[in-house]
Amino acid sequence: MLFMDIGGRAVEYRVIPGAVSDRPPLVFLHEGLGCAALWRDFPDKVARELGAPALIYSRFGYGHSAGLGGPRTTRFMHEEALDVLPALLDQAGIVRPLLVGHSDGASIALIHAASAGRPVAGLALMAPHIMVEPICVDSIARISATYAEGPLRARLARYHAHVDDAFHGWADTWLDPAFLDWSLEAEACALSIPTLLIQGRDDEYGTLAQINRIAELAQGPVERLVLEKCGHSPHRDQEAAVLAAIASFAARHFPGRPA
Repeated sequence: MLFMDIGGRAVEYRVIPGAVSDRPPLVFLHEGLGCAALWRDFPDKVARELGAPALIYSRFGYGHSAGLGGPRTTRFMHEEALDVLPALLDQAGIVRPLLVGHSDGASIALIHAASAGRPVAGLALMAPHIMVEPICVDSIARISATYAEGPLRARLARYHAHVDDAFHGWADTWLDPAFLDWSLEAEACALSIPTLLIQGRDDEYGTLAQINRIAELAQGPVERLVLEKCGHSPHRDQEAAVLAAIASFAARHFPGRPA
């Protein structure tokens, strides 16, 4: 892993090199308890399939990036999408990326594409959130109730230097009553780029209403993939299907010759 300075704080990242190509560079945005390392080799497989370079990073509070430095606000995803991500892309020299996001990372990718005022080639969003559903709040509440005493903290500590930042920065914000009205409907209405939406039918953090609503509101071309026997992590539960879907999506919308 490498580190870059964003506003005086360290951000952990990894680069997958790629030759000059007509395909857009890939940027991976992790889930609410994820980090660069927890993507494992999925980004490598996508980059190889598309013939494109890739950047994977850990947000503040995750992996070995700097800690949060204070409680998150209910606009934490907007702050990441509109403040941190643009600075990171500028430092990395990335223009017009294909953003591949999972869960909170998918929502951050959506916000960035809709509101940052920067060129984005397309979106591949796995289990995105556009609204707060009871199924999500209930699942997070169950995990939160046993976090301190259960095995989850020890498992997460293997990947996160600031493990309590990682967990509480995610869980406490989603469980904040002020967060219940959170919505990305306005941002979805502003989407005009090719978007691939992937969700498992057995997702324990959201129903198909999430991707259905994005598809209803978006102005650009939208493709949906609903995976059977698949939970909240399509790239782990149904990796082959997700790889094939992203490759097919890229071939249709970015048909330039891969490197």
